[in-house]
Amino acid sequence: MKATGIIRRIDDLGRVVIPKEIRKNLRIKEGDNLEIFVVNEDIILKKYSMMNKINDLAQELTDAIYTFMKHSIFITDTDQVVAASGPLKKKYLNKNISDFITESIKRRDKILENHFKELNFIEDEKLTCSYVMSTILVNGEATGMILIISEEEKMSESEMQMAGIVSSFMTKYLEQ
Repeated sequence: MKATGIIRRIDDLGRVVIPKEIRKNLRIKEGDNLEIFVVNEDIILKKYSMMNKINDLAQELTDAIYTFMKHSIFITDTDQVVAASGPLKKKYLNKNISDFITESIKRRDKILENHFKELNFIEDEKLTCSYVMSTILVNGEATGMILIISEEEKMSESEMQMAGIVSSFMTKYLEQ
């Protein structure tokens, strides 16, 4: 654990304020859910992601689709890449997504960009590619994104349909 040197008092309702700097660094926003763990005598707060409970399934799914499509495929939650397959996997797996992708998730975007365009996918990094995006909705809440990216070939309607199928599968699986 990393010490911050910040001390906060618990109020009469048992609440404690997480300092703004920490919320900003950990990308914790108003309305986010936190998971509470107790380890020995320590209380650990962790940002909750519904996608965490299916990381293995998400990885197997991206691997299977990559063998068929041969384009990089990513599954994100609202903060980071949780599963990836293809040539960009090592570069992007477990990295924080950009504000552009976060906003696309909030808007519930479904995008087919069939021309090569600059994409700000990961924080502070741009990639020239063709891509498709499809938001994952669980119980009406936008919880992540499916992205299929190619730096060599233009995306088509078939990749858009595949992103929609994966998004629908993830939605149905997470709603159970």
